[in-house]
Formats: sequence, structure tokens, C-alpha cells
Amino acid sequence: MNVDIECGDSIDGCQLAWQNGGVVNVGLLQAPAVAADCCPPPAREALAADAAEKLAKTLKAIADPDRLRLISMVAAHDDAEACVCDLTEPLGLSQPTVSHHLKVLVDAGILSRDKRGTWAYYRLVPGALDALAQSVVTV
Repeated sequence: MNVDIECGDSIDGCQLAWQNGGVVNVGLLQAPAVAADCCPPPAREALAADAAEKLAKTLKAIADPDRLRLISMVAAHDDAEACVCDLTEPLGLSQPTVSHHLKVLVDAGILSRDKRGTWAYYRLVPGALDALAQSVVTV
């Protein structure tokens, strides 16, 4: 059976009517199946907004090649601790730039900072990289 429809009925009906010169088969205008009929429910809870914000901040902090090298250099030192004076030259960056990168990593919870006299020492936060890896795997 062919019928004319008003475009206000549905956008799909309007598009179909336009494609068929204003004539639509009523059987084609049935509502699509409800998602619950065809899709299984989620197997686990989705990432909450605050958790996503925190994870994004941490991932952004390590998404820089120089910061990844800093993490690797700190981890390679004895006790996974390094003085900022030992990190500047190998990177080939200025001291203020290295300090900025280290601050970002500290703010993200990847490194901790300990001031001793005029020098700052950086250490990997125990479990921080493992927790980050686990967060990424479970997203």
C-alpha cells in the first residue's frame, strides 16, 4: 500500500519519501528494534567522569617523548631516584624545560620530589606506573 506522508512524521520517512518521489511503503516506516532486544547489557560499569578526567590528565603527562625519557632515566638510577642535575644534560634540554617536565610528572602522580639543599631529587611513585597500566587495560 502506498501513502503520502507529512515530513513532520519522521526524518527517516521524509528522506524515504523524497527518494521515492513522495510515495512511501507503510511497511518501511516501522520503528527500529529497541537496543535491549539485540544487544547484551554492559559486562562492567563504564568509566566515571571523574576517573576519566584523572586518567586523561595522567596519560597527557606521559604522552610527551621527553617525559617518557625522564621516567625511564629516573627508573634506571639506583633506587629509582635521580637528581635533576643528572637529568638535564642527557636530554639536551635547558634546565627550566626539564624542571617543567618533571613538575608535570609530579603533578600527575608519576614521580615524587624531594628537595635536598639546592638540588631536587625525583623518584618513581611506587606502583604508579602499574596502576596506570591497569587503568588503561580496564578502560
